[in-house]
Amino acid sequence: MQNPPHPGEVIRKDCLDPHDLTVTEAAEGLGVSRKHLSNLLNGRAGLSPEMALRLSRAFGGSPGGWLQQQMQYDLRHAEENTHVSDVKRFVAS
Repeated sequence: MQNPPHPGEVIRKDCLDPHDLTVTEAAEGLGVSRKHLSNLLNGRAGLSPEMALRLSRAFGGSPGGWLQQQMQYDLRHAEENTHVSDVKRFVAS
């Protein structure tokens, strides 16, 4: 799996930049605090289902599509940081 970008990077590049929106303007339009959006854009917070609904309404795309980006990002980082060699495999008999 390639290294997917954090959803915040995608939001900045594909949503804010094309509309010439500041973080403050985007936060107001999305109905969230500037700090909350800033944390998401800077990769300090993940994308929640609630934010996925807001982004879908404001910029298009499905809420599931927005959440898929977060899941792919999280899974990639889990694969890099989780050691499963000591996990026992259970097989039904």
